[in-house]
Amino acid sequence: MIVLDYQDRRPLYEQVEEKFRNLILMGVLEPGSRMPSVRQLAMELSINPNTIQRAYMQLEQEGLIYPVKGTGNFIADSEEVRKLSKASYIKELKTLIRKGKAMGMEAEELIYIIRECYKEEKP
Repeated sequence: MIVLDYQDRRPLYEQVEEKFRNLILMGVLEPGSRMPSVRQLAMELSINPNTIQRAYMQLEQEGLIYPVKGTGNFIADSEEVRKLSKASYIKELKTLIRKGKAMGMEAEELIYIIRECYKEEKP
C-alpha cells in the first residue's frame, strides 16, 4: 500500500502522511474504513512506531482521520474529506493555471481546454 523513498530528504513521517493523504483524497480509502494499526504498519515498513504515530497525528489534525479509543484510526466523514479534496484540487488547478499564464497562454485558451475536457468526459 505504501512505499517509502529512502532517497527522499523529507522525514519518513511526512512521506507516510503524504501517501495516506493522497489515498484518502483520491477516494481509495473510503470514509469509515479502518486505517492500518500503528504497530502493524511500522512492522511492514520496518520503521519506528512513533514515526507512524506522528504521521497519523498530522492526518488527524487535518481532519482526514479520527481515533476510536481501543479500536484504532478511521477515515473521516466524507463531507470533510470532500471539502479538503476540493481545496486541494483548487490549489493544484491554480498552480497549473499560473504555469500556463507564465508560458503565455491566454485565459480564453485555458477555458477552451477545460470545456473540451468536460466534453470528452460526457457519456
